[in-house]
Amino acid sequence: MEAVLAKYENQINVFTELLEDLPDTDEPVWILGERYSIKTEKPELLSDFRSRLWFTYRRKFSPIGGTGPSSDAGWGCMLRCGQMLLAQALVCWHLGRDWRWDKDCSPPREYQQILHCFLDKKNSCYSIHQMAQMGVGEGKMIGEWYGPNTVAQVLKKLALFDDWNSLAVYVSMDNTVVIEDIKKLCRQTGRDTLRPGAGGWAQPPDRGNLLEQGCSQLQGIAVESCLNTCPEWRPLLLIIPLRMGINHINPVYIQALKECFRMPQSLGVLGGKPNLAYYFIGFTGDELIYLDPHTTQAAVDPEAGGPVDDQSYHCQRSPHRMKAMNLDPSVALGFFCKTEMDFDSWCGLVQQEILKKSHLRMFELVEKHPPHWPPFVPPTKPEVQTTGAEFIDSTDKLFESEEEFEILNV
Repeated sequence: MEAVLAKYENQINVFTELLEDLPDTDEPVWILGERYSIKTEKPELLSDFRSRLWFTYRRKFSPIGGTGPSSDAGWGCMLRCGQMLLAQALVCWHLGRDWRWDKDCSPPREYQQILHCFLDKKNSCYSIHQMAQMGVGEGKMIGEWYGPNTVAQVLKKLALFDDWNSLAVYVSMDNTVVIEDIKKLCRQTGRDTLRPGAGGWAQPPDRGNLLEQGCSQLQGIAVESCLNTCPEWRPLLLIIPLRMGINHINPVYIQALKECFRMPQSLGVLGGKPNLAYYFIGFTGDELIYLDPHTTQAAVDPEAGGPVDDQSYHCQRSPHRMKAMNLDPSVALGFFCKTEMDFDSWCGLVQQEILKKSHLRMFELVEKHPPHWPPFVPPTKPEVQTTGAEFIDSTDKLFESEEEFEILNV
């Protein structure tokens, strides 16, 4: 039966690829801050697209929480999109934006370690297991559909346990990005967090030589680089949840959305259609380009400490596209700033290309913490008490999503 389903799925994929071929146009294509010409740079464009890590539905992984679902088909698409956005941040951090995947070449060790972080196992940092169980604290039962805002909050919490990457994750509130708070977060040092090994977590070393011991465990990362970077600026994953309309996206925001894809710090956008999540990575003309997680593949289970077979983690079809006006108004923008200079540059681009050119702003960028807000306190490692057994017992709740956003002017 599985062989028949696999054959049917492959036939669909071939047909989809024929439908999704890139248009012959003079319009440039933007992919996560890189500009391409379809007519003269199509191979380079496709290489960039296929180098993005592609996380899809999986089946036959160990039950979540021991007694929960063993597949995320039908409910995990936004979680998979969140994984893709985070994975892009890790690729930029460890390999650089210019890195390209070659199925015939041996990849760097850091690449393999990134993949280990996302394996469908309970001890992988950002597995579907960890994300679903952390979502319980956000009011989502295991097996329930997520929106972009909830996924952003889950990633923010899980990152506190991941000391290999040491990302500072900032999720904006009320459509407002506060520069002062971000710099306070990214300059924070001396976190008491768990330390990973091959994508899992281990107990932290003695605090007296925390940094030195931690750096010695980073596979493929130079100790000097870690010592020079960690105390001064932790790499920033910035996520901005927005609702750009009520039932439909307001056209006034489309141009600003495109500007985000042009920024070199862009990690793309979490969004899609109602109950269909996509990971948007660029645009051409009035169409958005995205990776689609709605393909069910068998879970990958490498031998302990062995390499991950990565063929199923890269989409080798032509890029999917959809009209920007068909986008659901509930989205989350993602950006990665490796250094403080990157963040300062991003702030300048936002001011120049988005805030000054829009009479209705997608979001606000302010220097100081608003006085009427509660004081900003950098997050600490949460206490995770869920057993993972609280999965839903009715399909009626599978596709309910009540995201909490401030509605932008419409």
